[in-house]
Amino acid sequence: MTAINRTHITLAAFRGIPASLFSELIQITGYGREQLAEVFGLSLRTFQRYEREQRNVTPQDGERMLKLKALFEQGTDVFGSLESFRRWLDKPAFGLGGQLPFLLLHTSGGMDLIMDELTRIEYGDLA
Repeated sequence: MTAINRTHITLAAFRGIPASLFSELIQITGYGREQLAEVFGLSLRTFQRYEREQRNVTPQDGERMLKLKALFEQGTDVFGSLESFRRWLDKPAFGLGGQLPFLLLHTSGGMDLIMDELTRIEYGDLA
């Protein structure tokens, strides 16, 4: 993700991201509602209440939601399919110090590390 995209995501998050993006992320990522809510450190009931009340999430959660969407778009492009990208997320990654990429999804900085690793993979820089 380029600096321009990161700036766009940050500014969009401050303007407000509707909680309804959570349902879209379920479709984009292929993860279950509970599993995805856990990534954000919120209960599924909280997301459901926010959606029902048509509320925006906090700027921090909005930024992470937009990053997650961009990350899955990039990962699907790099690996050729959502299934291949999800398999990569669930295995230790050499370029991420042997960490499971999925566990890094829990923080904004972790998502940045995954995006950087995807860029290295895309351009063949695996060292």
